[in-house]
Amino acid sequence: MVTPRAPAEFMARALFHAARGRGRTSPNPMVGAVVVSPEGLIVGEGYHQKAGEPHAEVHALHMAGERARGATLYCTLEPCCHAGRTGACVRHIVAAGIARVVAAVEDPNPMVSGKGFEYLLKHHITVQVGLGRADATRLNQPFFTLVHEGRPFVILKAAVSADGKIAEAPGRATRLTSSAADRHAHGVRAEVDAIGVGSGTILADDPRLTPRGPFRERPLTRVIFDRRLRTPPTARVLSTRAAGPVIIMTTAESARLAARRRALEQHGAEIEVAPDGTIASMLQRLGSRSIESLLLEGGAELHAAAWDEGVVDFVRLYATPHVLGAGGVPLLNGRPFSHEDLTERRVETLGADTLIEGYVHGPR
Repeated sequence: MVTPRAPAEFMARALFHAARGRGRTSPNPMVGAVVVSPEGLIVGEGYHQKAGEPHAEVHALHMAGERARGATLYCTLEPCCHAGRTGACVRHIVAAGIARVVAAVEDPNPMVSGKGFEYLLKHHITVQVGLGRADATRLNQPFFTLVHEGRPFVILKAAVSADGKIAEAPGRATRLTSSAADRHAHGVRAEVDAIGVGSGTILADDPRLTPRGPFRERPLTRVIFDRRLRTPPTARVLSTRAAGPVIIMTTAESARLAARRRALEQHGAEIEVAPDGTIASMLQRLGSRSIESLLLEGGAELHAAAWDEGVVDFVRLYATPHVLGAGGVPLLNGRPFSHEDLTERRVETLGADTLIEGYVHGPR
């Protein structure tokens, strides 16, 4: 005798499919859907594969075909009710004859935000909300952060020595991580919308800031936080614009340095002027570009400024066995910090190094 599967299992399956879109759907959320017949059989499933392409519900309903009539649709996010580029999912759900929709969480997008559920209820479809809410919210933290706060979800990333330092000395490039940690870090680069560094990192390391190894389908935005327009036009990152745009965030005062600005723009940089010199205002400008996630790679001054302003959402540390000594540059420029205080902290061994990561405030 076959034991009937529980609703939580069907939602877990939908969440599994949603995660298959990681790194490909921005600025849309990752969404998965599963169609379950009245007998408890999965007859259709799918996920949102890429922005501008059909949503998860459409893929699942197409697979189910006529078997969708009278069935239950499990989806990780409230179905959309606006036309957009792919048509409203709620219309497809009604047309397919779905009897019940079980959604993990409401869509915070003002164009949806409960309106999708209202449409389904008006068409006599039963709606249940909340199953798998925590996991669905965690999966789409960048999307939720952009909608709620108008800025990207910020991930502070650093390689740290055993004595809590990130470099041998100010302005000195210091390699700390193993090849295993490097592979992991480039895997993360393949998923986020943007990488951010300070102008000091550009001057000290002259990095290209490109993803290497894992395949990346979308362009990668590189962001340089540069209040004084110190970035040289010859910076190597400006020679890699085929990988994605390079945005230099600066202030109105520095933007008046016409010669510097013109030279940078002639070499392909996009100058974005924030209303003031705060990291928060710069992040708002990035949010206006629909950048959902930002990997803040350093250096110490940029990390400290973002930490002080309370805009760091997640911390990812690669702890290494190296010891750099008293002259080294401390993480967060010496501000009080303990990874033990992170929420939902996770620890993983990567070769000789240890990955330690977690939320600053928790998923929200």
